[in-house]
Formats: sequence, structure tokens, C-alpha cells
Amino acid sequence: MNEDTSADASSEGPHSSRLAMLLAAAMFVLVVDTSLMNVSISAVVDDLDTTVSGVQSAIALEALVSAAFILISSKVGDLIGRKRAYVLGLLAYAIGALAMTLAQNLTTIIVFWAIIGGLGASLLLPAMQSLIHGNFDGSARKKTYALVGAAAAIAAAVGPLLGGFVTTYLSWRVGFLLEALVIAVVLVNIKLVRDVAYTGPRQVDLVGAALSVVGMGAVVLGILVWQEGGEAVGVLIVAGLVGLAALAYWLVRRKRQGKPTLLDPDLFRFPHFRVGISQQMLQQITLGGAMIVLPIFLQMTLEYNAMEAGLSLAPLSLSMFAVAMIAGRKSGKRRASSVVRWGFALTTLGMVLIIPLVPRADFGWWLIGPLLLAGSGLGLLVSQLNNYTLAPIAEERVSEAAGVNSAAGSFGLSFGLAVAGGLMLAALSFSFNEMTQDSTVIPAAQKDQIAATLEDDAQIMSNTQLDTLLADEPQAVQAEIREINTDARDLSLQIALLVPVLASLLGLLNSIRMGRLPEITPTASIEDTTLG
Repeated sequence: MNEDTSADASSEGPHSSRLAMLLAAAMFVLVVDTSLMNVSISAVVDDLDTTVSGVQSAIALEALVSAAFILISSKVGDLIGRKRAYVLGLLAYAIGALAMTLAQNLTTIIVFWAIIGGLGASLLLPAMQSLIHGNFDGSARKKTYALVGAAAAIAAAVGPLLGGFVTTYLSWRVGFLLEALVIAVVLVNIKLVRDVAYTGPRQVDLVGAALSVVGMGAVVLGILVWQEGGEAVGVLIVAGLVGLAALAYWLVRRKRQGKPTLLDPDLFRFPHFRVGISQQMLQQITLGGAMIVLPIFLQMTLEYNAMEAGLSLAPLSLSMFAVAMIAGRKSGKRRASSVVRWGFALTTLGMVLIIPLVPRADFGWWLIGPLLLAGSGLGLLVSQLNNYTLAPIAEERVSEAAGVNSAAGSFGLSFGLAVAGGLMLAALSFSFNEMTQDSTVIPAAQKDQIAATLEDDAQIMSNTQLDTLLADEPQAVQAEIREINTDARDLSLQIALLVPVLASLLGLLNSIRMGRLPEITPTASIEDTTLG
């Protein structure tokens, strides 16, 4: 950055605050969009006379397109301009949202929301991080990263509540229309964003681009297939890993030959960057695991509706947002590694405390203490990690670095959702079957039939719903199956909670390594920093 740019960017007046709020609003829409779609599945199926599997496929396709193209889209942003990429990403998202308000069939959703919207997300995420890096400096940059990170986190937490309210009392179409209106407000104020010039090579690495799409796409597709209980999961993930390994080899080879690369492999020689993206991924695995287990606990065990579940999760989302804002403003000269260490420690403690409460809690507010701890920890993390990872990166490389950072976060969230969900369903199926077979109340002739029937259905059923299914069974059998369902469900939720616990614990251990690295100057380029 030159002197004038730094002076401009470091200003913390009304212009800076307004721009930060608009960037946070864009991120909020980006994250809440998928939550709205998830809670609207039944309504969409009814209105469009389609199938649940069709809508779920559209949701999976949007995540797949976004992940597969995120690295090449960061390069596209370099070539066409980061501000232009940001605008195009917002427009693509607006097109998807407007299409949802008018859609009359599943094809419209697939083309406009899943494909065009997914491409928009892949442009928007790295461009947004690059623009934060270039439009803010010093404490203003840290505050903006904290605000945008908090907006993403709170959108993930309250998205089901907002979606449930809109879908229940208005229409799922209204929710997407509101998204489009928020994007319109952001675009009207686009003049506040100063473009960040790219000074690196402008040639396109087509082979690297293809390998990145194959590698990221196959890994994420494998995770999504696993989440849906499909086959060929191992083949897909292995194919993705092979693609990513081939990409790494290709990038190193091109770099040695002095040819342009999709992504500069020297970024990974920078220890702060490596640690930063790994911590970003662990944070998102923690959030993803928690955000699939906790709503299921509230809706299945406590039989809350979407709004009640969202209100019960409010301590997590609100503490996350508040702490991120406070930490972004007050962290001052505290080392980022120290703040991150406290963040993962609090998150780990909060998640661990929830595990013994699962079979005991009969009211959502039993979780308020652990959720406040976990939310505060996550707030500390989102206030630091983006800035820590990208602050030392030179301007000509920041878009590439932001693409990797976004890819790590997206992968972590998908991984956390899929692994926690997969473990939960596997544990539920196994434990339900075992408990049914061990029962002395259920007639032997019915055990296999009941286990086979409920093994697939019980994971989406409360005890009240189960009673309807068992209406023709004797009272003693009904009571036994209800008890088995409760015990198996609680055990499966506890096992699934180990995913966010282990991820946050790994982050805590990794933060020790962060503490051993020297502090970095936020505006230093990689060339001016010791690499390791």
C-alpha cells in the first residue's frame, strides 16, 4: 500500500463504519440464504409440486458450485477487478433470490439459485475479503473483519429462526425477496467501496483452474453424498484429494518454471498463513457440527418448533456477535494467538458442558450457560482469524489468499455438518437396533420389523410423532419403543457433539503453535517477512 492509500483506509469515520456495515450485510445475506432454503424445503415442495430429494439436490448443487469454483473465481476477481467481482457476485445472488420469489418449477431453482447463485458466492467471498484488506488498515481492518465474521456466524445461528418465522407466517418467497432488497441497498452504496488494483501476472493458468475445480468439487461432493447417506463416498473424496495433490504439484512445477499460476504456492511457505487457514477450518468445523446437532436436539428431544429452537440458540448467536464486536475494538495490542487461544478454550468448554445436559435438559434454557461460553469463544475467533491470516499478504496476492481462506472455511463448515450428521445417524441406527434386539418387552417376532422400520424414520421423529406411528401397538410396546428412541437419540446426539468438541480442542492445541510465531506487521508483504 502507498501512503495515501493507507491513510485513506485507516480512517475510522462514518464512511468507514458505513462501508463495514454494508460488507457485513452482504455476508449476512450470503450465509442466511442457505438456512432459509433448508427450513423452506416443505413449503417449496408443496408450492412447486416437486420432491424433497429434488430440492435437497439443488441445495447440494449450490454448495458444490461455490466450493468448486472458489479458487478460480479469486483469480477472475484479480483479472476483472475485485470491486467488479464483488458487484457481479452480489448481482448473481440477487438474480438467484429474485428467481426464488417467482419460481414455478425446480428447473428455475437449479439454474438460477443453485448454479448462478453458487457462482456468485464463489466470486463474492474472496472479493469481499480482498476489499476489506484494501479498504481498511490497522484497527479499522481488524474491526471490519470481526464485524463481517460475526455477521456470518450470527446468520448461521439465527438463519433457521428467521427462515422459520418468514415461512410460517408469511411465505418462503418473501424471505428471498427480502434478501434481494438487502442486496439492492448494498449495491446502491457501492461507491463507498474503493477498488483494489491487482499488479500481478494476468495470464490464466487453465490447467490449474481445471484441477482446482475437480479437486475441490469432488471433495465437497463426497462430503455432501456422505451427508445424504449415498454411495461411492470414498471414491469421490479420494478423487478430490488426488485432484488437489495434482494441483499442488502443478503449481510448484509452474512456479519453478517461472510461469503464471492459479495460486502462488509460496503462500503456503508463510507460517502465519498456514496456521491461519487451519484455524479458520477448525472454527468452521466446530460451528458446523454445533449447528446441525443443537437444532436437532431442540426440535427432536424438546419438540420445539423452528422459532422456539432459534430463540433457544439466541445465547450462542448473540454472545458470538457481541464478543466479536468488543474483541474487534478492544483487543488492541494483545497478541492474536492469545485471543484465539482463549476463543478455542471457551468454545471447547461450552461444547463439553452440553454433552451431559443432552439426556437431562427438559427446557432449552438449560443450555444458556454453555451456549454463552461457546458463543463467546467463537466471537473471539471470528474477531481475529481473517485478519491474522490475510493481514501480512501483499496486495497482488491477497485475492488468492482470500480464496484459499474462504475455501478452507467453506470446507470446514461442510465437513462439520456432514461428519456430525453422519455420526449422529450412524450412532442412532446402531444403538436403536441394538436396544430393540435386547428388549425383553418387544415380542421377538416384531423386533426385526420394528428395528428395520424405525431405524430409517426415528431420526426425524419426536416421541409425539412416534406415538402416531405406533398407535396400533400395545401400550407396553409403545412405552418401550419411546424409551428406546429417547435413549438412542440422546446417545447419538452426544456422540455427534464430539465433532465440535474435538475440532475446537485441536484449535486450542494449534493456538500454542500460533503463540510461538513472531508477531507480524499488518501491511508487510510476504517478501519482507521471514518465511518458514
